[in-house]
Amino acid sequence: MTETTEETFGALQDKEPNQPPTNQWRDVWHQFRKHKGAVWGGGFLLFITLAVIVGPYIWTIDAQKLDIRAKDMRPIYVALWDGDAKTGWNHPFGTDQLGRDILANLLEGGRVSMAVGWLAMALTMVIGTFVGVTAGFFRRADGLLMRFTDLVLSLPILPITLVAVTLFRQPLVSRFGPEGGMFIMIVGIIGITSWMQTARIVRGEVLALKEREFVLAARSIGTSSSAIIRRHLLPNVISPIMVSATLGLAAAIITESALSFLGVGFPSDFPTWGKLLADAVSRMEQFPERVMLPGIAISLTVLSVNYLGDGLRDALDPRIRGR
Repeated sequence: MTETTEETFGALQDKEPNQPPTNQWRDVWHQFRKHKGAVWGGGFLLFITLAVIVGPYIWTIDAQKLDIRAKDMRPIYVALWDGDAKTGWNHPFGTDQLGRDILANLLEGGRVSMAVGWLAMALTMVIGTFVGVTAGFFRRADGLLMRFTDLVLSLPILPITLVAVTLFRQPLVSRFGPEGGMFIMIVGIIGITSWMQTARIVRGEVLALKEREFVLAARSIGTSSSAIIRRHLLPNVISPIMVSATLGLAAAIITESALSFLGVGFPSDFPTWGKLLADAVSRMEQFPERVMLPGIAISLTVLSVNYLGDGLRDALDPRIRGR
């Protein structure tokens, strides 16, 4: 009888060795690695961010240095099909009509554009998360905040942005200087006009979460509303916030480039990717690389951010991660 019981018990045991338990973030990373585009996007975003931060310390040519004797130099690769082109390894990406090094301007302009993008995205996430959590958790505030959100969504953002630049440019410039004032104004304008989508996404998540059992249990034991939001709601809306943040970063970079291209952004002697595009349009037929290089930088950065957002959405969604 004992032998029969042991044989039966042994047959019921798993033949495979027990797997160690995995945590949530390890599962997220495993799912994220499956998305090749997201891995490429995250790698390129990290590369371009480090390049614009560290690059000016490696390529030490001053972006605003004028060298008339070296003006209108072509990128070094042009020599592959045009042996008479004015090229040189001292300016591998060429120079503009004033002799300023294009590579130095790309690095310096990328630093400004990426800084605007990251800070504007952070401001957008803070405002959107606050409005979304408040509207979703407090029923009395829901109607007022969502109607205000709908009102802001219905406004034409670009004309309002241009009007805001006209109204607040001079006070901010006189107080913080030409570069600092414009930086604060552009970050503020982009952040204030881009939070609505995040607020609606977060509100929808909070409306669903506040009826879950763990939130009802927290209420039943007398947990305050602020503690419920901080301990139970915010950790569970991190995934949509992170996905929205990646899209907000891409939108902020494009908006800053558009403002600089239209001439209402930073001063003319302060390089950004959009400003480099605007300065190169008049001579794009003779020097197409002056338009292509900043355009490629903007396009690849935005594309990498979008791929990164897709990968984060798939990795942070437990329904997709469990497949």
